[in-house]
Amino acid sequence: MCKVIIAGNQKGGVAKTTTVANLGIGLARHGKRVLLIDGDAQGSLTASLGYPRPDEIDCTLATVLGKVINEEEIAPFEGILRHPEGVNLLPGNIELSGVENSLVNIMSREFIMREYVESMRSYFDYILIDCPPSLGMVTINALVAADSILIPVQANYLSAKGLEQLIRTIRKIKKQLNPSLSIEGILMTMVNHRTVFAREIIQMLKEGYGNAIGFFETAIPESVKAAECAALGVSIFKHDPKGKVAAAYESLTKEVLSHE
Repeated sequence: MCKVIIAGNQKGGVAKTTTVANLGIGLARHGKRVLLIDGDAQGSLTASLGYPRPDEIDCTLATVLGKVINEEEIAPFEGILRHPEGVNLLPGNIELSGVENSLVNIMSREFIMREYVESMRSYFDYILIDCPPSLGMVTINALVAADSILIPVQANYLSAKGLEQLIRTIRKIKKQLNPSLSIEGILMTMVNHRTVFAREIIQMLKEGYGNAIGFFETAIPESVKAAECAALGVSIFKHDPKGKVAAAYESLTKEVLSHE
């Protein structure tokens, strides 16, 4: 059985892309067949996995979604790139902005990505989708295509405040479009455990959402090493294998695997 997980939060800068890349490679290190889908027009996941010019890539998520819209045949693994650390990547680039605009006028527009994702389930154990920092049509398509959503949240006030709107959207999608959608968990990212403020924010979130939504026991610590990975096109497991962030993403990977 393939599990489709999206990383979503309309607030940017919460390590969604970093989490998708490192969780995906973490799962591959445990022998899982993994497809990563870059659903952001900025192509951040694509760039962070070693393709620094995503706008120059010919076949991307925009290409396959366009084929779904036009009812054209999509070849198996069309546009999918292989990363040296064992994951597969369907890249994203600026062309997604055009697709997002065209989706507004399409019948069953919320189900376009789901049609593609369903066609790929038999090839993979996990499909992870990196969403843009917005609640637009691409994100809604990803929510409809997914089995669950992993919510990265930074330990600060604005990030915590935005969580309420995201959860309302998830509930609406679950009620109207995807009844099987669940929340994989809230993941605290870029955490500085030494500050009282960060601990207070985490406590506030757990008191507010802990009964209704699960929190991952793992928290991803703040680290310069994690930021360096994107420029190098590798995971934290390769860049700093003995560091605290690699240990945290390995722990997160095991938690996700325990949800099977």
